[in-house]
Amino acid sequence: MPKVLISDALSDAAVQIFKDAGVEVDFQPKLGKDPEKLAEIIGNYDGLAIRSATKVTADLIAKATNLKVIGRAGIGVDNVDIPAASAKGIVVMNTPFGNSITTAEHAIAMMFAVARQIPAADASTRAGKWEKSKFMGVEITGKTLGLIGAGNIGSVVAARAIGLRMKVIAYDPFLSAERAQSLGIERIEDVEDLLARADFVTLHVPKTDKTANIISAERVGKMKKGARLINCARGGLVDEAAVAEALKSGHLAGAAFDVFSVEPAVENPLFDAPNVVCTPHLGASTSEAQENVALQVAEQMSDYLMNGAVSNALNAPSVTAEEAPVLKPWVTLAETLGSFAGQVTEDPIEEIEIEYVGEVGDLNLKPLTAALSAGLLRPLVGEGGVNMVSAPFVARERGIHVTESRKDSQGAFGSYIRLIVTTETMTRSVAGTIYSDGKPRFIQIKGINLEAEPMRHMLYTTNTDEPGYIGALGTKLGALGVNIATFALGRAEKSGEALALIGVDEGIAEEALTEIASLPQIRHAKALAF
Repeated sequence: MPKVLISDALSDAAVQIFKDAGVEVDFQPKLGKDPEKLAEIIGNYDGLAIRSATKVTADLIAKATNLKVIGRAGIGVDNVDIPAASAKGIVVMNTPFGNSITTAEHAIAMMFAVARQIPAADASTRAGKWEKSKFMGVEITGKTLGLIGAGNIGSVVAARAIGLRMKVIAYDPFLSAERAQSLGIERIEDVEDLLARADFVTLHVPKTDKTANIISAERVGKMKKGARLINCARGGLVDEAAVAEALKSGHLAGAAFDVFSVEPAVENPLFDAPNVVCTPHLGASTSEAQENVALQVAEQMSDYLMNGAVSNALNAPSVTAEEAPVLKPWVTLAETLGSFAGQVTEDPIEEIEIEYVGEVGDLNLKPLTAALSAGLLRPLVGEGGVNMVSAPFVARERGIHVTESRKDSQGAFGSYIRLIVTTETMTRSVAGTIYSDGKPRFIQIKGINLEAEPMRHMLYTTNTDEPGYIGALGTKLGALGVNIATFALGRAEKSGEALALIGVDEGIAEEALTEIASLPQIRHAKALAF
């Protein structure tokens, strides 16, 4: 009988789901706050069910000698070392859709609170004051709400705001014109255009390299005078000090924050600013949401431990036990091809076309397409925001049209996968295959043939085919202390477009990448991580 440890608070109903499925349960809801004791006993369990209090570090995973699955009741997995779990073959699951309505409702509640200064008015009245003229608010009706992010949570906020007779505009690289029309909102192409128009701005994006500090000090200055800012998404999206200064100067009329760059937020520049509403990361804190995600994680973990079924996994394919041995290398390849395209594509994606050539076309394509889609979306959606199960839904939600086709063997390789990505401005392709060693290889990028084994860290460049480029790039990387592990080259024709895919031992910092891109032969340089 498999044994699961619950180290954070889950409901009695969730515990019962495990028991009904035939799983032995050890319910210790305070153990997540005692990492030393958790480390002592973790080796006794097949599954670990958590919320946010338990920190599943690499050191803890090293001691988890029998652990097969980690289930996070909720979407955020910042407290789980996913690479360490993956290296040990531990499936990491989350419940990505259980708290969407709750988080959206909290954003709306925060908007009302800051519009009418409710917390400050409450404190003043309780203090025996009657400062009616001090707390002059504004109506929500007729105001423009600017959404930064119109995905699962943002779309719920939009629907609620439209019901309040607000005009909703949205910036989201994934939002298609058709999707925006169906939501009844206006799609904005540039963040700064949205900031200049919106009376209220609310964020609903994950924290990624592209969204970190998306509301910078410069952009705070470009917000509409008298606007109000709400962040119930993730800390680190906003320059909090700049917002505090804008509130003190009167440029902004108010702000409401549920998340902060450093949590627990025992101190923050916003705490001393006027008309700020702050809550301690309560976005998912309703009884309904907590119960939903608890029940979902119990069902998913039980199904995996008893039947081998994988649902909402962040690091494993959703396939049956019979299919797994054959599909596994192709799933890895598909996710790698998608990840490459996702990392190098800057514009909103309109369509992805997947060609399965040769024997791979005879396999179950659903997990392959899901893995490829997840790999494509993850660099932009953020870790934990998309997985193999949710990827098709996320793609549809953002108006990305996905097609797949089977083709007979052609060319030098008997079986391979080609991904073609179409945006508003360009079409890009990448292809790969599985070699006899069972490992994936890139075999073509942008129609240019080359051969490269994916590595954890890589550098991708497009350049002009000129003598001396390899030497110049190698010299530059050497000067920057970047060690080359592999080097693959390809070109369309002599003196035409060329590209390089270089495996390196460590990730390349942004400053180093800027220096690399300054080489005269380089058209574009991108640091990749797989």
